[in-house]
Amino acid sequence: MTAEGAALCYRTICVEGAALFGPYGHPQVTMHTYSFAEYSRHIEAGRWDEVGRLLLTSAMKATMSGAEFLVCPANTVHAAIDAIREQSPAPWLHIAEEVAALAASRGFRRLGILGTRQLMEGPVYAAKLTKRDIAFAIPDPADRERINRIIFDELVVGQFSEASRSYFRDVIAQLGRRGCDAVVLGCTEIPLLISESDSPLPAIDSTRTLARAALRESYGRVAGSNDSPS
Repeated sequence: MTAEGAALCYRTICVEGAALFGPYGHPQVTMHTYSFAEYSRHIEAGRWDEVGRLLLTSAMKATMSGAEFLVCPANTVHAAIDAIREQSPAPWLHIAEEVAALAASRGFRRLGILGTRQLMEGPVYAAKLTKRDIAFAIPDPADRERINRIIFDELVVGQFSEASRSYFRDVIAQLGRRGCDAVVLGCTEIPLLISESDSPLPAIDSTRTLARAALRESYGRVAGSNDSPS
């Protein structure tokens, strides 16, 4: 995973954990990731089985350190998670499932999807939104290519320019004109470039949505353990 996206997810868990776990509190977090270069070459070649292998190996390392459930803040690699869920040593929270649940709770009916080219054109959000009868749209091909370049050339290396922010606003506005009532910031780093207050449409931050789901899951496990008879 990328450093920028993973850091945002981790920071959200630690900072917002205090609301559930008390001052300075948050659940224990174990992290493991292979180099983003390893993921990237398999994604570009369409080798999703190899992406799944990397995720499964990380899952095994994390659970050996005590992890009880798993999250991955990288949207694109979720194309491989469904395939490895049954083999996984612990359950996964799926980022698109959490986004779809939040969208349904907020009453959104048609979402614009922003992310890497593979994510926008792939099945990750299409499958999960369809299950909740939520329609979706993606930018046109030229915009998909430009968004992809901005993500890989700028965002994953910590560059956040006003020009790119303005461009994303224009793309979101176009999705609004196509009938979208909200947009998914479906690349881990996009929320670092544009926030809901910047967006022409209501925006669902996929990274923070997953982190908050992890907090609820962790708190529920702690509360359930405390409620168990001694």
